[in-house]
Amino acid sequence: MATASLNAEARTETGKGVARKLRAAGRVPAVIYGHAREAQALSLPTRELEKLLSSIATGSTVVELSVGSATTKTLIREVQRHPFKKQILHVDFQELVAGEKVTVEIPLVFVGVPEGVRLSGALLEQILHSIEVLVDPSSIPNHIDVDVTNLAMGHSLHVRELPLPAGLEVLTDEDATVCAVVAPRAVVEETPAEGAEAPVEPELIRKPKEEEEAK
Repeated sequence: MATASLNAEARTETGKGVARKLRAAGRVPAVIYGHAREAQALSLPTRELEKLLSSIATGSTVVELSVGSATTKTLIREVQRHPFKKQILHVDFQELVAGEKVTVEIPLVFVGVPEGVRLSGALLEQILHSIEVLVDPSSIPNHIDVDVTNLAMGHSLHVRELPLPAGLEVLTDEDATVCAVVAPRAVVEETPAEGAEAPVEPELIRKPKEEEEAK
């Protein structure tokens, strides 16, 4: 299980105006909620948050969120960003409770070089990059290794074939294709066949100028 830590401050004021002031002061508005707690408004230091988000798998990393003297294990459930700027607008955290399973996205890490790539010049097409699972917070894996070494050209791997740690309940369709080894896409250029003659433009037949003038 991957973990990280982040400091936050509780806030009592909410609203768009307050959020704008927080961002101008170098902080990001946030909220934490959970099964047995009321939603609590927070603010986070922008630089620390950006550094954290650049180094973790957001959907599967447990974030130990410190608010005053209390530390709570959480998952980041949503990061709202500006439509065309890099600015983070808001973050939602969900409190984790031992024994209460949560739905998370687990990244897939492809391991090895497929047989079809090594021997036939094929390509590995990665279709899924994560799967959705139901799991106890204490058993969230950092990622799932997908060994593709024995995949020949034309073969594929499905969700039901993944080697999964104990305690995971897979929510992604078990028949979904994870990856496939496919032939390279050939680029065919249309060129005239050898010896073929270029199309001849029709001859324009005109009457002699003298005949035209004689009319």
